[in-house]
Amino acid sequence: MAIVVADRTLSLEVIAALRYWPDVIWGGQKHPPDPVDVTVLLPFFNGVLQEFAWWNRDWKVREVEPGLPLEIDTGHQGGPARFTEVSVPGTVGSSGGESLPFVAKVGFAGDQLIRFQAKIGDVVLGPSVAPAGQLEPHPFATVLTGLMDLRGIPVKVMARETARSMSTIHLLRSGRHNPEPLLVEEIARVLGMSEADVRVIAGLDDDRRR
Repeated sequence: MAIVVADRTLSLEVIAALRYWPDVIWGGQKHPPDPVDVTVLLPFFNGVLQEFAWWNRDWKVREVEPGLPLEIDTGHQGGPARFTEVSVPGTVGSSGGESLPFVAKVGFAGDQLIRFQAKIGDVVLGPSVAPAGQLEPHPFATVLTGLMDLRGIPVKVMARETARSMSTIHLLRSGRHNPEPLLVEEIARVLGMSEADVRVIAGLDDDRRR
């Protein structure tokens, strides 16, 4: 389920609520910080969720708590973080009295929202990588591409060393082919890594090996 967050500007009140971390001590913030009204996040979260046709408008975010920072943009040149990302817990509920735990992961730079992910119960709603109507690529693709590039291993060499076609390796690197256990074993050997490590990276467990 895709959530598009491009070109969204956050209000000063929402930014203040997202940056209100009373349980966290970090340089640059008064401790304890002055109180902030975090309820301004309710219409913000509901506004994002209810823009999508698949969202059941009977369900709304009812409660939120102060967030916890996952990354902090200090504003210093060359700093480790270029944006701030915050995890905000809460509750969603329906008019029928049902409720589920909710947590939002919100990333922003300045007043621009750049990333949004919501977890409702055990379902995660986040931004898509592929265009609408196309299957999402397997996450192993990005890691495999990066590892091959770092080691200077061309697709042709990986294909030859794993006794696979170049099209298979291209499909793996684009995320359109799942990393099978035997193929992961062969790829690990070419990368000079342990099979166990690459299997974990590929998201394979022991059951997938049988």
